[in-house]
Amino acid sequence: MAKDLKVLKKVLPFALRFVDPNLSYSAKAMLSQFVETIHEEMDYVNESQNLKQIKKDMKDSKVIIPAVYDDLSSKNVLTMEYLPGIKVTNVQALDEKGIDREQLVIDVHKVFFTMLLKHSVFHADPHPGNISVTDDGRLILYDYGMVGQINNETRLRLIRLYLALVERNPRRVVSAMNDLSMLTPGYNKDVIEKGIELSIRAMHGNKPDEMEVQSLIELANQTMSKFPFVLPKNLALYMRMASIIEGIYKTHDVDFKFVKVLKNILQEEGLIPQAYVEELKISFENFARSIDLALQTGPEMKRLAEEFQAYMKSKRSTILIGGSIFASAVFVGSAFLYQSSELLGIAGIICSGLIMLSSVLCRRH
Repeated sequence: MAKDLKVLKKVLPFALRFVDPNLSYSAKAMLSQFVETIHEEMDYVNESQNLKQIKKDMKDSKVIIPAVYDDLSSKNVLTMEYLPGIKVTNVQALDEKGIDREQLVIDVHKVFFTMLLKHSVFHADPHPGNISVTDDGRLILYDYGMVGQINNETRLRLIRLYLALVERNPRRVVSAMNDLSMLTPGYNKDVIEKGIELSIRAMHGNKPDEMEVQSLIELANQTMSKFPFVLPKNLALYMRMASIIEGIYKTHDVDFKFVKVLKNILQEEGLIPQAYVEELKISFENFARSIDLALQTGPEMKRLAEEFQAYMKSKRSTILIGGSIFASAVFVGSAFLYQSSELLGIAGIICSGLIMLSSVLCRRH
């Protein structure tokens, strides 16, 4: 194994010279994560701990996780309960047993995404050989050598991402992806949001018009010179897990709506309030940043504030008062607008300063 990894580390950099830099970055992240997990997979004490943790987390679900016989296990040997079942992709055998394969695909997604979004520790190797089905349709999970872990901050960002997909909000999807470091710096926000919007419509069953897709491609070609998505190292196992599960769904070819299942998971596990709290925090942070930006416009704002106080003492301050009220309204509105459009927000804040300046000049003359 050590020799194989050594060869892989030498060959990969050469091969990545011929691909997009961001794809290269993602491939390196996956290799780094693979090197870490492959050593963990060889340690059966570690695998036993992983199994017990997931078994504890999923105790209230219908999934079956084998017991470990500690007295017959060691670092090099892992002895588990024997749990036979039908391979999850054995369509013929499942049909013979009368298993509802549409519900089976739903259950697979529920189990793995509940692990990810609720418990932060998830089975990261759900290939068909590691999932069996009992005669009554319950899932059995094997092999806990490759397990992914994400911190609470990343977990909440993933919940925000999925909730935004469910609620068809491209702007929040892009915001969550950016916070997850899945987008390159300087990406074209309008193009990405439009692409996400078309994807969301497709996920919800509304196929985009061909002209819309072509228009987006042309816009992307005009504004982007490189692939805008990257895969951070901490999300490599999550993406592996999600892509393998998608393969199981395609094998069964049943009527399955991922966003519908996702919505049920978020609701049943009580994860939606957590996402909304995070969105509120982000809105307040953006609002605070917009105010800081306004205050950084220089000493001119301070001078205007001082003049405002002086003129407030004057008997002839009607124009200034009206202008200051209007400017304040524009300023507050722009601060909120900044959350959805930085350009319009900044423009509005600048306009509020100009309105204030105009009212002062009018008062002087």
